Amino acid sequence: MHSGGGTLVRFGVALAALAGQPLRVVNARERRRKPGLAAQHVAAVRACADLCGAKTQGVAVGARSFEFAPGPRISGGEFAWSIGTAGSAPMLALGLLPLACFADAPLRARITGGVFQDFAPSPHHLANVLLPLVARMGVAAELEVLRPGYMPGGGGTIELRVRPARGTLSGLVLLAPGSVTEVRGLALASHLAERSVAERMASSCTAGLAARGLRARIETANDTDAGQPGASLAIWAESSTGCRFGADRAGAPRRSSEAIGRFVAETFLEDLASGATTDRHLADQLVIFAAIAEGVSRFSVPRLSGHVESNLWLAELFGASVRRDGTQVEITGVAQRPR
Repeated sequence: MHSGGGTLVRFGVALAALAGQPLRVVNARERRRKPGLAAQHVAAVRACADLCGAKTQGVAVGARSFEFAPGPRISGGEFAWSIGTAGSAPMLALGLLPLACFADAPLRARITGGVFQDFAPSPHHLANVLLPLVARMGVAAELEVLRPGYMPGGGGTIELRVRPARGTLSGLVLLAPGSVTEVRGLALASHLAERSVAERMASSCTAGLAARGLRARIETANDTDAGQPGASLAIWAESSTGCRFGADRAGAPRRSSEAIGRFVAETFLEDLASGATTDRHLADQLVIFAAIAEGVSRFSVPRLSGHVESNLWLAELFGASVRRDGTQVEITGVAQRPR
C-alpha cells in the first residue's frame, strides 16, 4: 500500500489486521515536511500489533516503509501505551477502535501522549459525536480524559473502553440533517484560571451561536493536573433526525480565548449550513466503520476533503463498495465478523 499520510497508516494497519492480510506500506508520509513515520505512528502500529499478535518489520521513527503481518486473533484485555512525545493519544485510540470492535473480549486501554492539539481529533468530539453513532452500529465504547496534555510537552492520558460487537456492525444511514436547537460543550483550561480562559472561550462561543438562534450549554473546567498550561474548547449536538455534529479548537500561543470561541462557533455553523448529515471531522472518521459494517451506509459530507477521499480509497482497497454523488457517500461494507 502506498501511503499519503498518517491516517492511512493507522487505518490501513487496522483493516489489514481485521482482514488477516499481511500489509506492506511504502512511501509513508512522503509529502510531509518530515517524511516517514513519526512517534505517534510507530506507537499506533505497535499497539495494533499488540492487539492482533502481528509480526512487524521496519517500524521505527523516520521509516518510510514497513511490513505488518497480523496474527490469527484479536485480543481484548487491559493495555497501556505511551507515545513518548506530544503525539495525539486520541488519534491512536481512533486507529485502534476498528480492531477493538471485533476483539475476543472487552478492551480497556490507557494511552499517554498529547491530548489537545491542532490537526488531531479532540477526545470530546470522539466521545460525543463519533462514539454515539458507533454505538448505533453495534459497539459500545467510551473515551475519557484522565489527565489533559498539550503541545509541546504532552504527558496527558486518556482511557478507551470498548465492548466488542456480538456479530457484524450495522450500516448507518443518515439521510437528512434535521434541526439543531441546543448545543452542549466543554471549555477546559489548565493552569489558566486567573486569566478566566475557560469562561472567555465559552462566552465567545455561546455569543456566536446565539447570534444564529442556537442555545448553548457550555460547561467550564479549570484543571491543575496537566503538566503545562493549555486549553481546549469542544461543542456538540444531536439533531432532530439523530445526526450528530461537533466542532473544536485547541489553545495555542497568541491564540486568544475569544478567537477560539469564535472559530468553534463559526466552524459548527458552517457545517450545519452545508446541509450535510455529518460535520467535517466525522465525515472521514465514519468511512472506516461503514466499510467494515454489514449492509449499506449512507451519509452526506460538508465537502469531499482529502481525508474523506483517502479513506474512501482505503475502504475500496479492502473490499468495500463505494459510490459518490456530489457530497453524498454510499458505502457497502464487507460485513466484518470477529476473527
